[in-house]
Amino acid sequence: MDIRAIGLGLAFALMWSSAFTSARIIVTDASPLFALSMRYLVSGIIGVGLAWALGQSWRLSRAQWRATISFGFLQNAVYLGLFFVAMQTIEASLASIIASTMPLMVALAAWAFMGDKLSPLGIIGLIAGLVGVALIMGSRITDGVDLVSLGICFIGVLALTIATLTVRGASAGGNLLMVVGLQMLVGFVALSIATLLFETPQVTPSWPLAIAFVYTCLVPGLTATWIWFLLVGRIGATRAATFHFLNPFFGVAIAALLLGEALGPRDIIGVAIIAAGILAVQISRQRVA
Repeated sequence: MDIRAIGLGLAFALMWSSAFTSARIIVTDASPLFALSMRYLVSGIIGVGLAWALGQSWRLSRAQWRATISFGFLQNAVYLGLFFVAMQTIEASLASIIASTMPLMVALAAWAFMGDKLSPLGIIGLIAGLVGVALIMGSRITDGVDLVSLGICFIGVLALTIATLTVRGASAGGNLLMVVGLQMLVGFVALSIATLLFETPQVTPSWPLAIAFVYTCLVPGLTATWIWFLLVGRIGATRAATFHFLNPFFGVAIAALLLGEALGPRDIIGVAIIAAGILAVQISRQRVA
């Protein structure tokens, strides 16, 4: 793993983690599904336009099209759509912690359904991650967290897990920025249908909403996804996923700094345990690979 890969990984983790804080601001003043669909429309048009200007083609391989559609639907529409809905009632820090368990779920799914092997270190990491999650969830449930929104978030992480297992097909074959832009448009189409079926769009204009929306379109939405594919193409999905161990720390730190969200001792301990578990799982997967 060279210096450029480390830089890409750190940038991705920071951008990805910041998305929960900006999303929390957005859903305060706008309907979640409508706001997210508009985000994908803007990001998709920008992404495809830039890709076209750089000479990239929308003529993707069949494998790329399959991965683009499945990744765009599962990550952009299902995962983030569910999280945007849930973050109307749960804090950004908690949402980021739940989302950060994705590498643990990927490792577990790869072991259970794809024949991947887990070393003793990986097993210890999975157990540690589950303990950390249980510690935080126990504290939040005691404090009266919305259990429906909590369940919605975990369903969203399951969708993200499935999406992550398809990412290699999307990153192979070039045209990365075009792939990212098209995935955004897939998310826009799916969420537009969901908005028509389940939501009456409402927007309360405000400067925080405008700033958060623009930031979300350009940084977590477009740039972070592009960086992720660059990172996967450079060092592979398993090594790239190692940087997810930073997400619990970045997610709660950004939410505390910008939103003033409080963290209790059990939250901090749980975050550290989850991060250690993620790191152990990813190191074990690299050794097995």
